[in-house]
Amino acid sequence: MNSNFVNELKWRGMLHDAMPGTEEHLLSGMHSAYVGIDPTADSLHIGHLVGVMMLRHFQLAGHKPIALIGGATGMIGDPSGKSSERNLLDETTLRLNQEAIKGQLSRFLDFDSEAANAAILVNNYDWMKDFRFLEFIRDVGKHITVNYMMAKDSVKKRLSEDSKEGMSFTEFTYQLVQGYDFLYLYRNYGCSLQMGGSDQWGNITTGTELIRRIEGGKGYALTCPLITKADGTKFGKTESGNVWLDAHRTSPYKFYQYWLNTSDHDAAKYIRIFTFMSRAEIEDLISQHQEAPHLRQLQRKLAEEITIMVHSKQDLENAEMASSILFGKATAEELKKLDEATFMEVFEGVPMAEVKRDAIENGMDMIAALSAETGFLKSNGEARRELQQNSISVNKAKVTDNYTITPSDLISDKFILLQRGKKNYFVLIVQ
Repeated sequence: MNSNFVNELKWRGMLHDAMPGTEEHLLSGMHSAYVGIDPTADSLHIGHLVGVMMLRHFQLAGHKPIALIGGATGMIGDPSGKSSERNLLDETTLRLNQEAIKGQLSRFLDFDSEAANAAILVNNYDWMKDFRFLEFIRDVGKHITVNYMMAKDSVKKRLSEDSKEGMSFTEFTYQLVQGYDFLYLYRNYGCSLQMGGSDQWGNITTGTELIRRIEGGKGYALTCPLITKADGTKFGKTESGNVWLDAHRTSPYKFYQYWLNTSDHDAAKYIRIFTFMSRAEIEDLISQHQEAPHLRQLQRKLAEEITIMVHSKQDLENAEMASSILFGKATAEELKKLDEATFMEVFEGVPMAEVKRDAIENGMDMIAALSAETGFLKSNGEARRELQQNSISVNKAKVTDNYTITPSDLISDKFILLQRGKKNYFVLIVQ
């Protein structure tokens, strides 16, 4: 083995609980472990990343990771963290989602090499779809008592007096289906460990119980803490929803900004979990950050590392450039490199006005651009005063009252950025 996997998780703050004997088991040779991933979308979001990072550390330690796409379980709904059930997916959507997710996982896990510990991807729909109900209750259900199932915290919570919705039979059986996955992987892939978030402990141990009762074997469980934020808001969520790994759902710029805007407390925690930096590098960076927290070195490094890992070096450079634009460091040339979507994200919330394309093609004078045609400034007189005081910029370049806006000023063939002073922005959208 290359390293002690459990120790690695411990110092990174990624270990919540492990069944006794798990560490010794993993040190005895190469083993397989799996993490279940919900395929209800065609992309992972950053809430999935801890499980993915666990699998990556597992592979780096010389073990074989298995990513299990929960096609069957995703059709049911897991009671452990969700208060309501999920929608049923059709098989075509399920397969498309699976392929998209595998593409994202391959940025973290080695699926393709000839190495003995190359990662594999499986979908529980493949072994559950032909499993008849009577066979399931005979071969699986009879081994687990209702008393055992009722004792799980996830079930208790849904059956408590505080829960208004109760719990359907479908959801109640979820732990049996997930438990059977572990049994199936134990039998067919020699998989001896299931990993997941701490809210999955009950479902994971149902699997170890099935392995013990049906196969007389030994399965292990290991969980990571649920990721939280210091301010109590939900990790991985913004006002507009999940932070996705897919660039079409969450742009690299928005992705980068999410990590850049983390608090000092959270950044110190996240840099251990979401990067592969060494312990010495992280401790050194944290001490540098503590000496000059206003430089936000910790947040910058976190955002850099994770943006490159999920997207690319080029995406990081574009995100950094876009981020610098609002803070006055960008040039007109850099502005013109922005694509339309990123431009709209950078200047989200900035006042905008539409102008006709032929007005720009004929050349628009600055008084028209600032006031008469757009209403950025209150009057032509104010526009003249601001121009005389040299406080007006077009695309970050200072201009005088004799400047004319032409098509060569267009950003993404659509936008012109006006500015008064350092902080007052206004966007012209050319139609």
